[in-house]
Parts: sequence; structure tokens; C-alpha cells
Amino acid sequence: MNDGTITLPWQVIRQDDNGNRYRVGQYATRAEAQKIADTLDSRGPRQLYWVERISSANPAGYPSPSSST
Repeated sequence: MNDGTITLPWQVIRQDDNGNRYRVGQYATRAEAQKIADTLDSRGPRQLYWVERISSANPAGYPSPSSST
């Protein structure tokens, strides 16, 4: 990008055992986000982590309740 902004179109989402979803972080590449998700996922069975692309319909990148795993 020439305007000096950094684009982070990939996010890692965490879902806890109560079904609550949270954004863990945003990343420049899918591979980078997947590496983080895999590392976090390997720590224990009570959390679920996955990667989503942030869409123009959801520019803030917040996980939607209808997000699928």
C-alpha cells in the first residue's frame, strides 16, 4: 500500500466452552493467522480457535454470531 496503512485482513477467533466468541488478533496473511490459531488450539480442549477473513461487510472484524467453524 502506498498510503502507509497496514492491512490485516485475517483474524483469529476464539470460542469458549460457553459459546462466547472473541477476536484474538488480526494478521497480514492467512498462514500467519493459522499458525497462531494452531498454537493456541494445541494448548487445551476447552477453547476453539479458527481463522476468518475480515470482509467489507464487517470491516471492524468482530466475530459474528453466525460464524461457522
